Amino acid sequence: MLPTLNGATRVHLILGDPIAQVKSPADVTKSFAARGENAILIPANVTPADLDRFVETIVTMRNLDGLIVTVPHKFACFRHVTEPTDRARFLGAVNVMRRTKTGWAGDMVDGLGFVGGIRQEGFQPEGRTALLVGAGGAGTAIALSLLEAGIRDLAIHDEDANRRDTLIRRLMERFGDAVRVGAPDPAGFDLVVNATPTGMKPTDPLPIPVDRLGPDTFVGDVITAPAVTPLIEAARRIGCKTQVGGGMFANLLGLMVDFLLQKGE
Repeated sequence: MLPTLNGATRVHLILGDPIAQVKSPADVTKSFAARGENAILIPANVTPADLDRFVETIVTMRNLDGLIVTVPHKFACFRHVTEPTDRARFLGAVNVMRRTKTGWAGDMVDGLGFVGGIRQEGFQPEGRTALLVGAGGAGTAIALSLLEAGIRDLAIHDEDANRRDTLIRRLMERFGDAVRVGAPDPAGFDLVVNATPTGMKPTDPLPIPVDRLGPDTFVGDVITAPAVTPLIEAARRIGCKTQVGGGMFANLLGLMVDFLLQKGE
């Protein structure tokens, strides 16, 4: 049930570019209502060139309580956070921000949502191997959460070698040789994750050579639109168990709303 909107409604924004593909405004708003909150989440299409000016300006909107951050702003928004969680500080990225008395608190919970989702689908990461394609905001968070969940060998591939190597160096400080450079070849891995936007458009190529997948590999995707990406369709034809982006988001929803509604700062 959606709330009755009025002058007392508290406002939250989801920032992205593009933004039309996101499904969270309705789901987050419903979750606010279910918790008895008179609050709404509104999409805001903000380009990278306009982001800093936008975030600096919206603090003057006194009924604005929080932000959800999506592609491509997760790293850039971190510099506006004055009270990061330890996880956000380690990753240098945020996907949720909450106004406090002194600025913005921020966290990065994409990884927790992804790992929670694959566990619900029956994949237990402890002692397993994984290939992660994509070292952007979501990929960075998923890499950390997979290693914290017990993945023993994580190979990371990204077309941007500098971004890939920066993430790997950071993770190696904490997890040593459990993390390494990977190629897009999924053969031999227990888990394969697409954490890139590849698959959002019908003309996108597949992020991995699917003919190298085995039926025992679990395949996850972070993309929510389309609901079932070409990668997931191909993996299912091979016999792989899968998690779609919507499964990740279902777990992520409660984490984000919990953070946005925290009181007391």
